[in-house]
Amino acid sequence: MRTWLIIAAVAAWRATAPEAAFAQGPKAQQPAKEFSGTASHYGKGYSGKTASGVRYDPSKFTAAHRTLPFGTKVLVIDKATKRSVTVVVNDRGPFIKGRVIDLSYAAAQALKMDRRGLIKVTASIQ
Repeated sequence: MRTWLIIAAVAAWRATAPEAAFAQGPKAQQPAKEFSGTASHYGKGYSGKTASGVRYDPSKFTAAHRTLPFGTKVLVIDKATKRSVTVVVNDRGPFIKGRVIDLSYAAAQALKMDRRGLIKVTASIQ
């Protein structure tokens, strides 16, 4: 009886230990993914289907990324102006070295980058 009581007490103590909070699941173990680099944008006249099968809509806040799953929300911050926009990944790309994300025309307008073409950004998964 005493042995079971000690085992139960140790198990209860381990469950409340600070390191146990990190073992609760994959979200607790993985920090938010952040990346930075150069962002480009789709031209105003671009039309066609995205890699996810959805027709590109220049008025939507969407983006292309090489590896993030479709539907992933990404907060993109212009390093120079500190303007930010949240986009949803629905396409693959950009496939030009050094570029990390390709933004829709609406997202580019929100960041005031539609005339600059390329900007340095920091991005994080939401």
